[in-house]
Amino acid sequence: MTIAAPDGVRRPKPTLDWRGLANISFGFFGIQIGFALQNANMSRIFQTLGTEIDNLPALWVAAPLTGLLVQPIIGHMSDRTWLGRFGRRRPYFLAGAVLAALALFLMPLAPVLLFAAIMLWVLDASLNISMEPFRAFVGDMLRKDQHSAGYAVQTAFIGAGAVFGSIFPWLLERAGVSNVAPPGDIPATVKVAFWFGGAALFLSVLWTVLTTREYSPEEMAAFAGPEAEGEGDAAGALAKRSFVSSALWVAAGALVLFAVEALALEKEVYLLGALLMAYGLASGGAIALARGGRGSNMLSHIVGDFSGMPPLMKRLALVQFFSWSALFIMWINTTPVVAHDFYNAPDAASPLYQEGANWVDVLFAAYNGVAAIAALTLLPLLSRRLGKARTHMIGLLCGALGFASFFFVRDPQMLLVSEIGIGIAWASILAMPYAILASSLPQKKLGIYMGLFNVFVVVPQLLVATVMGSIMKRFFPGEPIWTMAFAAGVLVLAAVAMLWVKVPGETRA
Repeated sequence: MTIAAPDGVRRPKPTLDWRGLANISFGFFGIQIGFALQNANMSRIFQTLGTEIDNLPALWVAAPLTGLLVQPIIGHMSDRTWLGRFGRRRPYFLAGAVLAALALFLMPLAPVLLFAAIMLWVLDASLNISMEPFRAFVGDMLRKDQHSAGYAVQTAFIGAGAVFGSIFPWLLERAGVSNVAPPGDIPATVKVAFWFGGAALFLSVLWTVLTTREYSPEEMAAFAGPEAEGEGDAAGALAKRSFVSSALWVAAGALVLFAVEALALEKEVYLLGALLMAYGLASGGAIALARGGRGSNMLSHIVGDFSGMPPLMKRLALVQFFSWSALFIMWINTTPVVAHDFYNAPDAASPLYQEGANWVDVLFAAYNGVAAIAALTLLPLLSRRLGKARTHMIGLLCGALGFASFFFVRDPQMLLVSEIGIGIAWASILAMPYAILASSLPQKKLGIYMGLFNVFVVVPQLLVATVMGSIMKRFFPGEPIWTMAFAAGVLVLAAVAMLWVKVPGETRA
């Protein structure tokens, strides 16, 4: 039923109960199962199929690259989609879930390294197709005074899904499923976990699709009121820009490419230079189109909205950059760190390596379990008393302490204590920036802005994937433990960057 509102009258959205909040975000439970299986097991799969530790970042680059390309595009498209009773966000949830479930089924059957790398690319693209609209979906469906609760519930489902996905191979081994395999083959524990994970992903997303009804364009217009029409002309602002910034991006990319040869850097750094040049060329093309009166296209809208981000979003973007650098370092390197430094595993074919890899599944389940609990208990308590900005600073510093403790712990069982700090940071990273942003973004551009904000989730991952291998080879060969020091350091930088984030209604952090 369409809600009509008299001109100049703004109609508030209905308040949802906890069941409604849960239905909105339940699909994220399955999406995060997919991410958890990917994060905890892809290094294991790659090493089993023959790659060396120093080459892991180059293989992992598929994941952030697909996010960089997919999320702004899906955000832009979902803002402009309306398929009748199917809505505008839900079609993307379902399409991404189907593709991700297929990728999870095929991944552990990979006969060679190239096939596994391609499946990682497909899996991450599919997960991003589902994930990006879920962020905007919370803003679409909830009143501003429910945004914090909505993202907290979403974070709790993320944590719960990640616990399930991370610990499932370990539980299968305890149930008698074989955790060893011939050289070059994937253990049965991983295969079964991926297959069950694919089914769980599809069914949980289907639950959200079937139990929620999106507001129609007329209802959204009534909720937003007439002021939503005056959001500004991103294409018009883009037409006024010069080509100097575009040229600088291209020049920066060319400089990186030159540095690869001059400094004998790892070949994956070529990708970083190519991406800088590609953005410069895309930016120049968007400006040219806007100047020619053809600004109503996806490229011009995305580039224009990127350059016209609200100031609060720009400051939070720097925090995200440092935060996700630490997370990606953790996901790539925890398995080799634990296997090498805590289980003394000589190589990926060793039973000790498989034992260490399974313990990493438990560690990842632990930090995600802590995050699920913290999202519903600790973070709301701290944010009420200290504000969202200070709460996020505290969460980030807890994570830094967790990573630093890897240098002082000798018993792998005690790493569970380290995961408490990491779990608190993970909960805060998933909830606080989005709760801060949701109420300040224009409703009509919520999808594209959430997609663009996730660029600062993806770019640091690309940076880690392209340069971390070179750093480790040059300065810390055969000592993966030092990656944890980098993770701790960048989380401290993220906490410092929060000093420049001023949340409306809160005192300076």
